[in-house]
Amino acid sequence: HRLWKRAMIERLYPRAGEDFLDVAGGTGDIAFRIVEAVGLEAAQARPVTVCDINHAMLSVGRNRAVDRGLLRGLTWSTGDAEALPFPDRSFDGYTIAFGLRNVTDIDKALREACRVLKPGGRFYCLEFSKVTTAPVARAYDAYSERALPWLGRVIARDAESYRYLHESIRRFPPQRELAQRMVAAGFGNVAWRNMTMGVVALHSGWRL
Repeated sequence: HRLWKRAMIERLYPRAGEDFLDVAGGTGDIAFRIVEAVGLEAAQARPVTVCDINHAMLSVGRNRAVDRGLLRGLTWSTGDAEALPFPDRSFDGYTIAFGLRNVTDIDKALREACRVLKPGGRFYCLEFSKVTTAPVARAYDAYSERALPWLGRVIARDAESYRYLHESIRRFPPQRELAQRMVAAGFGNVAWRNMTMGVVALHSGWRL
């Protein structure tokens, strides 16, 4: 997941003087990387905004930021991806990593993402997707259905969360369908990049 997230930041190519929003990013993983990419001085002038519907996860992120010495350069906001608490055209970049599949209404969340981006602003979504090779897809589906809950029970003592992970991945739209829904939400220059044979896909689009 670190390699996938690194690839996302490389494609985002954050620069000083831009405003960034990371949604469903309560742990701070993506936001920390954006701050690192633009530099702490630039982030202090234009803080990266982290938005998550789960206040407890935001607390985790804040604590991790303190542990890293990031006392400035980040702002934390409780909010729903389907009804973001920000004005229109507020951000140059919107990121969401492994969070879109958990929203109730994906299309509404996509429209909100488009709304809060400035014209020319860019959207990046990193999410579990559909494996592109049939034999690997069958093996991966069997693994995620059977092995993940077992590992969750043995290691994390929480089989249900890992069973939900499998079901949420299975329900999430495949790459081409998600791209079409991004276009319907108002994005242009929509594309996606498969990683690890499609286990994960990085979707991108621009607010026109």
